[in-house]
Amino acid sequence: MSLPSFEKARVLVVGDVMLDRYWFGDVSRISPEAPVPVLKVERVDERPGGAANVARNIAALGAQATLLSVVGDDEAGACLEKLLTSHGRVEALLHRDSSISTIIKLRAIARHQQLLRIDFETPPSHEVLRAKLADFHARLAQADVVVLSDYGKGGLAHIAEMIRTARAAGKPVLVDPKGDDYARYRGATLLTPNRGEFREVAGGWKSEVELSAKAHKLCTELQLDALLVTRSEEGMTLYRDNEVLHEPTQSREVFDVSGAGDTVIATLAVMLASGAELPDAMRIANRAAGIVVGKLGTAVVSREEILADMNR
Repeated sequence: MSLPSFEKARVLVVGDVMLDRYWFGDVSRISPEAPVPVLKVERVDERPGGAANVARNIAALGAQATLLSVVGDDEAGACLEKLLTSHGRVEALLHRDSSISTIIKLRAIARHQQLLRIDFETPPSHEVLRAKLADFHARLAQADVVVLSDYGKGGLAHIAEMIRTARAAGKPVLVDPKGDDYARYRGATLLTPNRGEFREVAGGWKSEVELSAKAHKLCTELQLDALLVTRSEEGMTLYRDNEVLHEPTQSREVFDVSGAGDTVIATLAVMLASGAELPDAMRIANRAAGIVVGKLGTAVVSREEILADMNR
């Protein structure tokens, strides 16, 4: 298959954003205060995380992303906005909520190994979320595809209304789900849980036949067009209309899986917004995931990298 042009694709992304902050350094001794390693920090790196990483991946592919989310009125929120606006194809509409702190995931890394992760987070206020919903209604008409990136941090309190509104407007809605209450995603076009997330909702399975039955049952119950289960080393499987399509993992070294789900849903959205059919979108998303897990931390994949991978 050939890769469509992504330049005119427009994706509206709504969800929980966070600042991924990395402390890189070296460990040469154990603390005298407690039996823990002492990290001497040599470099600090900051990257957009969560729904912001989805938007960044969309932009890296050459498409246009509009991001709606909530941040604190603080240094981390300003840093996140600056990181996003440095990508020319991301329009970041970040509502400031002075009652919360911007979500930060702080990772300490030595010799390519993560020693520790520290999370800072508080849920946004109802008033700010309602203002974000108004922005959603205003921006919906300009989008080809809607992505709802749920990290379970409280930023998608109105997700059911967003799905209904978008589907009524004829827009495909892709949801990266969280938690065990999938009823709130009813009516979405596509859900993209990973293997562990799907097991949490549907229970375990002992065969592909049983997995397929559970997937199709969920599609029927929630009135979904399709379900895509990403399965790590087993690849990814698409379930729809009594059809099962499987795409095996591309054989390569896995360096870091953090943010891979963001890359998958971003690539799916851009492909669909560019006129591709869902099976082709899945194949390209699978390639993109294979590329991004070879990179450290939350990372992006370009259209050129995908083309090079297709030709290797």
